[in-house]
Amino acid sequence: MRIVFMGTPDFAVPCLKKLSEAGHEICGVFTQQDKPKGRGYVLTPPPVKEFAITHGLEVFQPKTLRSDEPIRLLQRLAPECIVVVAYGKILPQEILEMPVNGCINVHASLLPRYRGAAPIQWSVINGETVTGVTTMYMDAGVDTGDMLLKAETQIGENETAGELHDRLSQMGAELIVETLERMEKGSLQREKQDDSLSCYAGRLDKNLSQIDWNKSAQQVHNLIRGLTPWPMAQTELQGKTLKIHQSRITGMTRDGRAGQVISTQPFYIRCGDGRVLEILEVQLEGKKRMPARDFFRGHPVEEGALLG
Repeated sequence: MRIVFMGTPDFAVPCLKKLSEAGHEICGVFTQQDKPKGRGYVLTPPPVKEFAITHGLEVFQPKTLRSDEPIRLLQRLAPECIVVVAYGKILPQEILEMPVNGCINVHASLLPRYRGAAPIQWSVINGETVTGVTTMYMDAGVDTGDMLLKAETQIGENETAGELHDRLSQMGAELIVETLERMEKGSLQREKQDDSLSCYAGRLDKNLSQIDWNKSAQQVHNLIRGLTPWPMAQTELQGKTLKIHQSRITGMTRDGRAGQVISTQPFYIRCGDGRVLEILEVQLEGKKRMPARDFFRGHPVEEGALLG
C-alpha cells in the first residue's frame, strides 16, 4: 500500500520500521521540525527524521498542516493511507478525507480509556494493571475515531512509564502492520467508541513532580513509576531537590509521620497510610543518578528526618 507516515518521537520509529519491512511503499514521512536540545541548544532532528533519512525515505517538516502548501504536497504524493503515530499536530478535515483508505492512528491505550497526549504515563500514575495499544480511524476529535484492532498487556508492579513505552511501541508496530493487512483483505471491522467510558490523559508537566508523602505508598510508588524518565518525581532532602528514579513497596508498616526516614540502609520512607516504601535509585540536584545505598555513604541523613 502507498503510505504517508506522520510521526515524531521514539515511540513512532518501530511503526515506521515495521511498515517499511512489510513491503509498504512509504512515499513520504512527515515529522515535526528540528528543535534545540541540551545545554548547548544544538538543533536536533526528531527520531523519526533520523530513521527516515538513514533508510532513504523522503522527509517533510511543515510548520503547520493548515495551509495550502502541505495540502498540495499530500495531493502530489497521493497516498492510499496516512498512518499517524504520535505526530503532535492536528490533521485538518481536508487531509483526513484525502486518502481512499483513510487516516489510521496508533494510540498507546485501550481506547476509549486514556485519550490524549500522555496515556502511558497516566495509566501508570493511576495504578492501572492492564493497558495496550489501539488502531483507529481518525476523525476531527482527539482520539475519538472508530476503533479497529487492539493488543493488550499487563503492567508490571514496578514497571516504569519509560519501560512500558518501549514495550507498547513494539506492540503498536505489530498492530499497525496487522491492521493494514486486514484492510487490504477487506476483513477489517470498525467499532464506535463509547464516550461514557473515556477519560483524558493530558500532557505532563513539572508541577506533577512533587511527592506528597501523605498519600499511600502505592500512590507514591505509582507516581514515581509514571514520571520516569520525565519529568521525574522529586522530594526535598536537607534543603535540596532529590529526584527518585526507582522504588518498590515493602511489606512493612511503621508508626510515625508521613515522609519520615525509617532507615537509610536500605532507604525506607513511611507513607501516609503507614506502609513503608523503599527508594532504590536517587539523584540529588546537580549530581548523577545512583543507587540509594551509595548516595547515603556520602550524604549522611539521620533516621527520623522528614522529606518535604
